[in-house]
Amino acid sequence: MKTVLVIESSISGKAGKSTQLIEQFVAKLPSSVQLDRIDLAAEPLPHLEMNEIAAWMTPEADRSLEQAALARHSDDLIDRFKQADAIILGVPMYNFGVPSQLKALFDRIARAGITFKYTEQGPVGLLADKPVVIFATRGGIYQGTGADSQTPFLQQFFNFIGLSEQHFIYAEGLNMGEDAARAALDKAEQRIAALSEELAA
Repeated sequence: MKTVLVIESSISGKAGKSTQLIEQFVAKLPSSVQLDRIDLAAEPLPHLEMNEIAAWMTPEADRSLEQAALARHSDDLIDRFKQADAIILGVPMYNFGVPSQLKALFDRIARAGITFKYTEQGPVGLLADKPVVIFATRGGIYQGTGADSQTPFLQQFFNFIGLSEQHFIYAEGLNMGEDAARAALDKAEQRIAALSEELAA
């Protein structure tokens, strides 16, 4: 593992629990690993609009300067996904869903003919598989319940583009008192230690 793409989506920035867990995980990786960081709180992407989709659908040689600039958002992000040997995401739960900043990134990663294609048997992901580590932090307890809309969405999205090696690390109950939060973080830290050793092997 040479390059790890780190995506932070907490609106709390470095104070976000998902971001702090990412840093604990990164600290356990070999020093030779290069980190490519995307901080969606510091540099949020705009919500996707039709003129950007139109730029993707225009042949590169025919794009206007404005279209070329719009297409570059998606092209650059997809290149970073392709070049990474592993992807790490911090995903806090906001109102039962993923942060809108992260959804804006996903909207630019899912590109027909580039990261997925439709076939007679259904959609096929086009990215080479690699580990995706997801730090899911929640104020309440949602894992395994019908209220957890994040996990199936993330699983489906990454499977859709070809990334099936997914590792979820949960820290739940963070707003349910100090003892509950400490227990959740301790459990996550144990999982971090085991997974970082597994992926570095």
